[in-house]
Amino acid sequence: MKKRQLPLWLLLILFATVTTSVRAQQTQPSLPELIRHVKPSVVSIITYDAKGETKMTGTGFFIRPGQVATNLHVVDGASRVEIRTFDGKGKTYPALGVAGIDEEGDLALLNIDMPESRTRTLEMAAAVPEEGEKIFVIGNPLRLEGSVSDGIVAAVREVPNLGKIIQITAPISHGNSGSPVFNMKGEVVGVVTIKVTNGQNISLALGAQRVAELKPGKVVTFTELAGRTKEHQKAEALSEWWYRNGLNSLWLGNYESALSYFENAVDKNPNRVEAWIQVGYCKVKQGNNREAIKAYQQAIRLRPNSYEAYNKLGDAYYYAGSFYEAIGAYKQAARLRPELGEAYYNLALTYLELDDRHSAIAQSRILQPIDKALYQRLLSELQR
Repeated sequence: MKKRQLPLWLLLILFATVTTSVRAQQTQPSLPELIRHVKPSVVSIITYDAKGETKMTGTGFFIRPGQVATNLHVVDGASRVEIRTFDGKGKTYPALGVAGIDEEGDLALLNIDMPESRTRTLEMAAAVPEEGEKIFVIGNPLRLEGSVSDGIVAAVREVPNLGKIIQITAPISHGNSGSPVFNMKGEVVGVVTIKVTNGQNISLALGAQRVAELKPGKVVTFTELAGRTKEHQKAEALSEWWYRNGLNSLWLGNYESALSYFENAVDKNPNRVEAWIQVGYCKVKQGNNREAIKAYQQAIRLRPNSYEAYNKLGDAYYYAGSFYEAIGAYKQAARLRPELGEAYYNLALTYLELDDRHSAIAQSRILQPIDKALYQRLLSELQR
């Protein structure tokens, strides 16, 4: 029986595909190569109390010359902070203070007293990683400096006022707080924050976009930071406790538990805007859109310029089928934060629900230069 031969054109296509795949594998750096490249940008953080004794250790990484990002809880309450680099045998440098704080995101930006030539900054990933994507972490678990663990992205969740939360399978221990999470291009996709719920360690990271938004300002000494935190805790300690536990549950996607905590938080402090937004978000997740609308409206009454509240109010109206009200809320969000693409994306989807393709396409044109990833997602919706 004569063997059937493949057409020449098909052989050429197969050859080109195999060649491209081989080249891609050859140009993609290996994990050891990536680690060698990014490791000098990661540092160990050591904090000391007023007596000069070690208080806590964590991890950080350079996002600008002389500036290290880490978790706020790593340095909060410290009297003195040092970093230790991984290059060569490692060198120790003092931290001068905190140049930027993001309390909601548990982030701090440290100013380091060191030559700028000794710092190597890391690149933030522009896109959120996909579920199943490979990642690796460099940190200092249990004071084992420069340890590497790898895994995949297990899930990506959205948390109001925080952005994207990335759950990873890479093993994480105490000391990894503030560790950068890398994709296989050596870009930072998130920063590790340890959350313990019901006795289980869940490896979670705050998305890189939040880290990139951490801008330097007036430097606060560690003594000043500790004093301010103490006064803040005196003012609303009980509300803060309920709110933080709500965030713990929310990070894990436990909306029922989170809602209970957030409702207690607003009961203790009815003027806390963030807690009202979280109540609304949990209500939407439970399908209780009308109650969610009331919570978001209360947040807006307290803070009329809240982009997050208007954007989430639009979501609640959208899921309730009140599309014209959703458009009004999304437009307000876009007016407040014209540089963020999510409101335009949401507007376009709402217009599509009303069969108004012309208006949806108009929103896509605004979205294109702002957020290319969202723009591509919107194109897929428009082509259906």
